[in-house]
Amino acid sequence: MLMLSKSSTNIGETHLVNSHIRDTNAIESSTVETKYWHQLDDGRVQCDLCPRHCQLREGKRGVCFVRQNIDNEIKLTSYGRSSGFCIDPIEKKPLNHFYPGSSVLSFGTAGCNLCCKFCQNWDISKSREFDTLGSKASPESLAATAKRMGCRSIAFTYNDPVIFLEYAVDVAQACHEQGINSVAVTAGYICPEPRVEFYRFMDAANVDLKGFTQDFYHKICSGNLSDVLDTLLYLRHETRVWFEITTLLIPGENDSVKELEQQTKWIADNLGSDIPLHFSAFHPDFHMLDKPRTPSSTLMRAREIAMAQGLNYVYTGNIHDSEGGSSYCPSCHRLVIKRDWYELGEYHLNHSGKCQHCGTQIPGRFDGPCEHFGRNRIPILIG
Repeated sequence: MLMLSKSSTNIGETHLVNSHIRDTNAIESSTVETKYWHQLDDGRVQCDLCPRHCQLREGKRGVCFVRQNIDNEIKLTSYGRSSGFCIDPIEKKPLNHFYPGSSVLSFGTAGCNLCCKFCQNWDISKSREFDTLGSKASPESLAATAKRMGCRSIAFTYNDPVIFLEYAVDVAQACHEQGINSVAVTAGYICPEPRVEFYRFMDAANVDLKGFTQDFYHKICSGNLSDVLDTLLYLRHETRVWFEITTLLIPGENDSVKELEQQTKWIADNLGSDIPLHFSAFHPDFHMLDKPRTPSSTLMRAREIAMAQGLNYVYTGNIHDSEGGSSYCPSCHRLVIKRDWYELGEYHLNHSGKCQHCGTQIPGRFDGPCEHFGRNRIPILIG
C-alpha cells in the first residue's frame, strides 16, 4: 500500500520527494547516443526507430522532435528530462487487469511520432519548447522514488515512450532492480527491431488503437494502421507482456457500427477473447474543436458490439458507468471487480485472480490482496 500522510492524499497537492539514490549527481546532459539509424548516400541520416523513417540533415529534428541529427548521428535530446511526475491509480492508464487498485508513478517527456488531430495531451506531445522538460530525474532516482512512495509500477505516459526508448529502457531496468514493474502507454508505432528491445523490459502496456481504417490513420494521425496491428500481434504471440487496448471514439470518425464490428472481430480472431478493450470518450481539443463530445450511449453501444463479437472484458472510460467499468467472470457471469471511475468497490477474486464464485482464472496479473489506492492523483517533485 502507498503510505502517505493524511495531507498528502489531497488531489492536486504537490510533494517534494528527496530520494536516497545510488547516483546522487544531477543529469547534466540530456543528449545521448542511439543505435536505430543509418547514414544515406546523400549525406542525410535516417532514423529507424519508428515507421516514419525520418531522413534528417545535420541539426534537423525528426517529427517526434526529441531525436535529432547531431554530428551525422541520431541522438536522443531528452534523456533524463520530464514534463512532470504524478502518482495515479493503475486503472487510469487504463489497466484493469494489472494489479488492480495499485498505484503507479507516471511521467512523460515531450514530443510524439504521430500527429493526431485530436490529441488530448497536445501541450506535451506537441511541445517544441524544452521548458516543458523542466524536471530532471535519473533512472535510479525514479526507481527509488517509486519504491519509497509504495508504487507497484512506473508508467511511461502522457506522450509516447517509444520516442525516448533509451531513457525508458534504463528506467525500466532500474525499477526491476527495486522490484517495480514498468508500464508503457503507447500508440505502438515502432519498427520491428527496436520493438524487441523496448518490450523486453516492459511488464505491461496499454496500446492506443486509434481506429480501424487506414484512411483514419492516414488523415487523422499521419500514420499507418498495419504497423500498429503488427505491434499488437507481436505482443500477443511473441512476448509475455500483459497488454490492454484503448480506442478513443470520435463522433463521425471511428465510431460506426461497421468499423467497430471489424475492429472487435479482428481482436477476437487474432489476439483472443481475453484481451481487455477500453472505449473512451473524446472531448474537443487541439485541431478537432469542431467535433462534439462523445455521448455515453456511443461507448455503451461499442461495448455491446465488442461483447457480441466474443470479447470477455470490454470497458467504458471517461464516463460514470459502473457496469461498463466493472469486470465480470466469463464463466458464471457474476461481478468480480466493481469499479466506479477509478474507485474499486466489491472485489471477488482470490490472491491469484480466480473468481471466488466459480474458480475461473481471470486473465491478467494478480498477486496478493487487492490494493485500494483509489482515484487520487498526486503530483510530485523529484529532487
